[in-house]
Amino acid sequence: MASSSANLWVLLGLGIAGILIMTKKLKRAVRADFGAFIERIQLLPPPQPLPPKAPHPLTGLSFAVSDVFDIEGLVTGFGNPDWSRTHEPATRTCPVVAALVDGGATCVGKTVVDDMALGVSGENKHCESPTNPAAPTRVPGGASGGAAVAVAAKLVEFSLGIDTDGGVRLPAGNCAVVGFRPSHGTVTLSGVIPVSESLDTVGWFAKDPSVLRRVSHVLLQVPYAAQRKPRTFVIADDCFQLSKLPADRAQVVIKSIEKLYGRQVLRHENLSDYIKLKVPSLKTFSVIQANGDGKSSPLGMLANAMQIIKCSEFRKNHDEWINSVKPTLDPVISAQLREASDITDADIGKCHRIRIELRSAIDALVKDDGILVIPTAPGPPPKLEAKESYSKEYLIQATTLSSLASMSGCCQVAVPLGVHEKCPVSLSLLARHGGDRFLLDTLQSMYTSLQEQLDAASKPKVSSKANTNEESANVTKEKGNQAFKDKQWQRAIGFYTEAIKLNSTNATYYSNRAAAYLEIGSYIQAEADCSQAIDLDKKNVKSYLRRGTSREMLGYYKEAMEDFGYALVLEPNNKRASQSLERLRKLFQ
Repeated sequence: MASSSANLWVLLGLGIAGILIMTKKLKRAVRADFGAFIERIQLLPPPQPLPPKAPHPLTGLSFAVSDVFDIEGLVTGFGNPDWSRTHEPATRTCPVVAALVDGGATCVGKTVVDDMALGVSGENKHCESPTNPAAPTRVPGGASGGAAVAVAAKLVEFSLGIDTDGGVRLPAGNCAVVGFRPSHGTVTLSGVIPVSESLDTVGWFAKDPSVLRRVSHVLLQVPYAAQRKPRTFVIADDCFQLSKLPADRAQVVIKSIEKLYGRQVLRHENLSDYIKLKVPSLKTFSVIQANGDGKSSPLGMLANAMQIIKCSEFRKNHDEWINSVKPTLDPVISAQLREASDITDADIGKCHRIRIELRSAIDALVKDDGILVIPTAPGPPPKLEAKESYSKEYLIQATTLSSLASMSGCCQVAVPLGVHEKCPVSLSLLARHGGDRFLLDTLQSMYTSLQEQLDAASKPKVSSKANTNEESANVTKEKGNQAFKDKQWQRAIGFYTEAIKLNSTNATYYSNRAAAYLEIGSYIQAEADCSQAIDLDKKNVKSYLRRGTSREMLGYYKEAMEDFGYALVLEPNNKRASQSLERLRKLFQ
């Protein structure tokens, strides 16, 4: 009897323990901001210029910044409480953040970074790690995991991070958002705490490539211009074979390329063999060959060389502070820094020769009009608190593919491609150093097609008898409406386009697509769609309003006034039409 009673208490205790563990996990998963922010702030943009001047390019967008960017009056924490404790508030806001605010965006907070921005998992032992909205039981990735989480959770439209060895691209892949690393040296790092100057870049995240592109035009300071079509897409077959990326995702990309540009632009390459041939310094670098996993893989060797550069430069930047304060650091990070102290200047010099040779190799591979296609990461994000995340082997493995852009200095964009076994899937496009606008334009052109191919590959085949074209079109339109609500403008355009193909006589489909085009500044396309909608339905008030807005932005003020006037005839109490018409009359009559 006593034994039975004891067993009952043991079972009860285990049950309560299980409930507490589950409660803790659920609590972590449903935090209001997903643990992304360490501090909420508000930096407001300047007032809008008066018409007919164009509004600020980032008007209406909010953003967050990783806690490595200086904000006037705030301590830049660098992911470490000892750093925060021993440093004064910044005396000025870093130029990158200031440029975005001047461009019309509102900065709403600082986000979590890995300890000293040196990790790649996104788990910072000094604070509760951010929760990955796309896979709550998996790591968000680092070093800029909090910034990726803020975008993935739709808390902001875009965010800034630091990318040294994948600090933006890996979290973007893990959290199912778009992440861009520009060419090294193209965006100022003034007012950003350095990790490794040879590798550091400012990077940014967004859910929608049109937002990414708007931010890029401000930070890269490149004007809008005619797009160049890519002439070559190099598919790195060995990288896809070695990664755990589902085989069908490579086909999604290939089909999208064939549809947009033709099969003749495709070229397949064994990237490891190519690098082995074009980067001869790898053959003689004994320090790399003696270090752990990946010694037989050129990509693994690149990742090892990258870590040596990162840690040696980090020590030069921060050794004095580390020796004087003796901060509490993540054990893996401490081990990395200790190893870096044993690396000779000659070995570091060899690493930099590898960088020079790799840039030449990538430039020769893709030239001015080519794109290299690789998986963003070798596999899915590890589970939270998994032992693999805390080893040097994982660090090298996780950064194997990201070492290509970091070591060559070329630009790279990580693109979400759905989910596989409950984990986000991501693929990356790379262009030569300086090809940033070309890369972003290519992404803009491809994104809708990629999502269409992904949808086609993931949905079961439906009999033509199951749905009429009209019913299918309406279902597709509703998907477009949801994408529009989620501010995924390109995705919405894709769905509305598909709906129009299924039923080209519905004015609403054209009008809705026009609304999405307006959001990304494609005013000519918006005007054309509204005209088509009005031809189909002369009483479509929304189409008159949207065409009026398009024409106003294009400088056709008389025609815009006519459209707002027609809208008022149809709806005499329409406040938007009335206000728009009155504003234009005051300016131009």
